[in-house]
Amino acid sequence: MTTNRSDGWLLLAEPSRRRIVELLAEQPSSVAELAARMEISRPAVSQHLKVLRDAGMVRDEAHGTRRIHSVDPERLRRYRDELDAFWAGTLSALEGLVADPDPHPTAGPGPRRPGTSRPDSAPDQETPR
Repeated sequence: MTTNRSDGWLLLAEPSRRRIVELLAEQPSSVAELAARMEISRPAVSQHLKVLRDAGMVRDEAHGTRRIHSVDPERLRRYRDELDAFWAGTLSALEGLVADPDPHPTAGPGPRRPGTSRPDSAPDQETPR
């Protein structure tokens, strides 16, 4: 699987990878420790860790015969900054919509149809005399 190194949103859209990052944010762990806390196999955890490592979100370090994985706090901070900027802009736009729900107001009730007293209505019925 190919994942764009700068697209953390796409990277974390996959639930297993998001869970791995959550677990690693709690404490650095080995593949076996992660797999024990998830409903996927060790090989699946390893594959997700490779994607996360290739994206720079996770790093690993040898501890004897095990590799201990941890999150890269700087990379997570950058993704957090992107999310904050996205939501600040989105919420600001939403606030503008709430303040002015009709961004294209009309000047009045609209054009009158010939022979009517109301806009866009059926022609007036003549009353018999």
